[in-house]
Amino acid sequence: MSAPVVLALMSFCFLFFGYLGVPVPFSLMAGVFIGAILSDVSLAAIIQKIFDGMDSEALLAIPFFLLVGELMSSANVVVRIANLSVSLVGHIRGGLSQVVVVFSMFFSEMSGSTTADVAVMSRALGGPMKREGYEPAFIAAIIASASTIAALVPPSITAVVYGAVGNVSIAGLFMAGVVPGLMIGFGLMIYCYFFGPSGLRKPRAPLRQVVFAAGDAALPLMIPVILLGGILTGWFTPTEAGVVAVAWIILVVIPALNRGHFRKIPYDFCLAGLIFSLPLITIGAANAFGWMLAYLRGANYIAEWITSIAGNDPHLIMLLMVLLFTVVGDFIEPVPTIIIFMPLVNALTEAGDINGVHMGVVLIATLAFGLITPPYGLVLLMASKFVGISFAKALRAALPIYVVFFATIAFAIYFPSVVLWLPRHVLPESVGCFKSPAGTGYICPQ
Repeated sequence: MSAPVVLALMSFCFLFFGYLGVPVPFSLMAGVFIGAILSDVSLAAIIQKIFDGMDSEALLAIPFFLLVGELMSSANVVVRIANLSVSLVGHIRGGLSQVVVVFSMFFSEMSGSTTADVAVMSRALGGPMKREGYEPAFIAAIIASASTIAALVPPSITAVVYGAVGNVSIAGLFMAGVVPGLMIGFGLMIYCYFFGPSGLRKPRAPLRQVVFAAGDAALPLMIPVILLGGILTGWFTPTEAGVVAVAWIILVVIPALNRGHFRKIPYDFCLAGLIFSLPLITIGAANAFGWMLAYLRGANYIAEWITSIAGNDPHLIMLLMVLLFTVVGDFIEPVPTIIIFMPLVNALTEAGDINGVHMGVVLIATLAFGLITPPYGLVLLMASKFVGISFAKALRAALPIYVVFFATIAFAIYFPSVVLWLPRHVLPESVGCFKSPAGTGYICPQ
């Protein structure tokens, strides 16, 4: 049977089982086994590729970042971050909706997980927003949209997976994700100010109260400082950074702020391991599916189609990739999407002479946007469940917010010098710069 027919049957099988409600990893495996049966690939090779996908040291960062988020949430440390956010922006028009965005900008730099963000914000701020009269649909929409910041800013789990699979500098992705992450954050704050409900605006906090709230949250806020400081100075890798962050919480934060939580730490470890098992099995299945896609030259077919339209124009290539990832991201989570399509991404990155970190940030921002778009919209679905509103109503409230993501993705495509400014100045070698033969400074590709 010809390769295009096998690819079509694999894709149909995956979508068919997915629409029946079969979990994503098992739907992917159904497609892979169909492809193996109809081609000359042995089932033993498929099993090997499943384990190869999970056998990556860089992926060890994920359970530790998940554990950081779980420890921070269950130890009630997040209340201090919420209080700091209220003191900073609670007086601005939009009230608690502004607080949600600022809270996410703080917490995203500790957990790196969009799902952890949406769960924590829904528990910490969903109830107070309801009591202040915010519409549940708007609550779900703004919480879900703000949680996507975690996919971009360090220590983004999505960036860890992208870097590990695509052989791209994870530290470079962390640094390059800061600008689009802040753009989404400030864009959401502007939207809430001009177009969101006014809410109950609190009196402007005096400087003394802001300083007190910052001091109260100082220990947990040291986590992003430790993570970024250690990675940027080369003291430890992103994986080791997760271990250091966990140690900081257990040895310093919890004893100082919530000593009674020690008896619950084993439960936090078990829960983090359980949560990690979900993306891990998906990573294995997606790696096998992506390998089959590459083996049957599926990535080449798509790459040839895109280059036939875009040629070698990097902007047009990235626009078409954004279109493809937007459609795919509507149905599949970011992690399996990255793994399945990485051969295609690598081929087009080379064809357009695009910086690997630049392409990665654009696609990660696109996949973050896919988390709030129909029909899947994982974090929007989670937020609507936590808030107690139908997905359709939450989706209608989120539609105007899409403008913020469109503007951010377009900016990231057309202004690479701004997006890559931070990694070029902090970690120049992560974006392809090399030391000048003269011995001073770096030479960076344009």
